[in-house]
Amino acid sequence: MPATAKRTSPKQRMRTESDSMGDMRVPADVLYGASTQRAVQNFPIAHRPVGWEIIHAFALLKRDAATANHELGKLDTRRMKLITKACNEVATMLEDNATRANMMRHFPVDVFQTGSGTSTNMNVNEVISNIACIGAGAKMGAQDPVHPNDHVNMGQSSNDTFPTGMQIASALHIKTALIPALKTLAKALRRKAKSFDSIVKIGRTHLQDATPIRLGQEFSGYTAQVENAVTRAESALAALAHNLPIGGTAVGTGINTHPRFGRLVASKLSKSTGIRFKEATNHFEAQATRDCVCDAHGHLRTIAISLSKVASDIRFMGCGPRCGIDELELPAVQPGSSIMPGKVNPVLVESVMQVAMKVSGNDVAVGMGNLGGAGSMMELSLAMPMTADVLMESITIIGNVAELFADGCVSGLKANKKSIAETVERSLMLGTALAPVLGYMEASHIAKAAYSEGCTIREYCLEHDILPADELDSLLDVSSMTHPH
Repeated sequence: MPATAKRTSPKQRMRTESDSMGDMRVPADVLYGASTQRAVQNFPIAHRPVGWEIIHAFALLKRDAATANHELGKLDTRRMKLITKACNEVATMLEDNATRANMMRHFPVDVFQTGSGTSTNMNVNEVISNIACIGAGAKMGAQDPVHPNDHVNMGQSSNDTFPTGMQIASALHIKTALIPALKTLAKALRRKAKSFDSIVKIGRTHLQDATPIRLGQEFSGYTAQVENAVTRAESALAALAHNLPIGGTAVGTGINTHPRFGRLVASKLSKSTGIRFKEATNHFEAQATRDCVCDAHGHLRTIAISLSKVASDIRFMGCGPRCGIDELELPAVQPGSSIMPGKVNPVLVESVMQVAMKVSGNDVAVGMGNLGGAGSMMELSLAMPMTADVLMESITIIGNVAELFADGCVSGLKANKKSIAETVERSLMLGTALAPVLGYMEASHIAKAAYSEGCTIREYCLEHDILPADELDSLLDVSSMTHPH
């Protein structure tokens, strides 16, 4: 942090900065300038600024834009170095939990601002300009030798930088947080599928008793769901990374920028992040819509819903312990009731369910943000800050809950073998195995009679001498029912 940007006393000191609209009084201890201060005054709505991940992505984008402009002969070496150093300082402080809050106070613009994200783009431009000017020995707000528009924003527009920034941020977060968390959950489920593979339980369709299934088979299905979720996350990442709007400037024509600028910036971002970013093949599509974000978030919604299915089934099998199904014992992580002593609730399961609900709601918001005539009109999408906010939230909460669910619930699951064995033996659906020998109608009659008399299929058949005991044992071998071929 530049030495000149220190916190002041409660009685705030002010300084004067200027932009294209004239002079503006700005707090003396902040790194932003007049345009940002106007946005602070104009948008006191959520009192929640654009997330640090977006600002971090902007810092990477502005850094690589400066080096690209330098290579293209548009920006001199001194200014390029000052800008890249300032961008690296911002990015480094945002990457560190200990310094993030101190840096983020210089990026106060509310999520609900101008739909193009112009205020955030200018906020970043002004902060980088001030850090660069201080680094060059100039005063805060000097805008010389580095001007926020002429140098930091060279060859760019808010209309191509903000959508590019949200795509960089979300692609990075999917790579570093979401995919690893999903892989952790898949691994935990895979281990349980293996350890539970010999346990035969009753299957359920329509929440009614069905033919037997191995508990390991159920968990193999859950494992496959989460492995598919990893593939979907990778598809979401590709949708975001392979269509960068940078280089389109105001309306997609690329006015005021070098024709190679977008491709060069994408190449530099690829090298610095390890993600294969590509310039959009059609800038008019890339800036006029957020279709790639709708596509990516659709994958996120599917992932969240898939996790809800896994969590819900585990909660259902764990209901009890004495008056429910009681097939699984979930780890007790906290007391479940303030009035019922000894009660333990499936709290981590419920957090997964709530995340799925929230992400589903976010998907509606993303869709509305790209809806023709509402969020997306003519040459520009006009709900980008909101869209970026919910997109990043979905990635974050899915990743967080997947890892917590894996570590705090799935890894500690235990099978109640006694309860499972008793339940499967009582099931009337074992009569399904009798149908090929006795016919469907006779097997149905036996199941109904056993239910009426309160006995098992096996007990009824033995009592009425329907089949020899050894043949009955073979037909009612529940383990063989789970791998009939």
